[in-house]
Amino acid sequence: MTKTALITGGAKRIGKRISLVLAEAGFDIALHYNRSASDAEDTAGQIRKLGRQCELFKYDLLNDGELNTLVPNVIEKFPGLNLLVNNASLFDKAAIKDTDEEMFDRQFAANVRAPFFLMKQFALSCQTGQIINLLDARISQPDFNYAAYTLTKKTLAELTKMAAVEFAPGIRVNGVAPGIILPPADESIDYIDRKSKNVPLQRKGDTEDIANAVRFLVENEYITGQIIFVDGGENL
Repeated sequence: MTKTALITGGAKRIGKRISLVLAEAGFDIALHYNRSASDAEDTAGQIRKLGRQCELFKYDLLNDGELNTLVPNVIEKFPGLNLLVNNASLFDKAAIKDTDEEMFDRQFAANVRAPFFLMKQFALSCQTGQIINLLDARISQPDFNYAAYTLTKKTLAELTKMAAVEFAPGIRVNGVAPGIILPPADESIDYIDRKSKNVPLQRKGDTEDIANAVRFLVENEYITGQIIFVDGGENL
């Protein structure tokens, strides 16, 4: 049976590169998106040119009705689903004193609640396979400038370890923590260039670096419960 990967937020940025690298590795792709319809169609076209199948799944992961039907509907089209990549997330800048209840709840709904229940559905539906959660190098630091966001990624890191123990031996669960790769939506490339001078390797990374880390975890069958920092040494 052909292997299939479900990538949330797979239409653009890091999610797009992960989708393409996994397609090159022989996976059919179930590409989830919410608002990025044009990007999703473009990415799907590139995947199909690689000779792999790609189906688009438009779901709002903040909506319980849609969240709870995503994995079952993917399996209906791709019975060989054996990889879940939780890439979709919200990224809002606010210190603790500037974070209101709505922002806090949205961050946790997108970055913790959605991955939690997608992981649950995957584990109940797939007897074997693997889950990879996209985290952030900020989990190694007390970064209060993105207080709620950073807290969600710290929580997801702990969930990654918990799930690795619960879902073993059939399902492996790991995380990838990107560092300075792409600027936030409200920042320019100059922001990335300035930030990158402060990490040991003194340069920014690339989406390919993240996708290659995902592929490494997919292909090494004796790794579970681990978090790989792809951050030029920033976490140090």
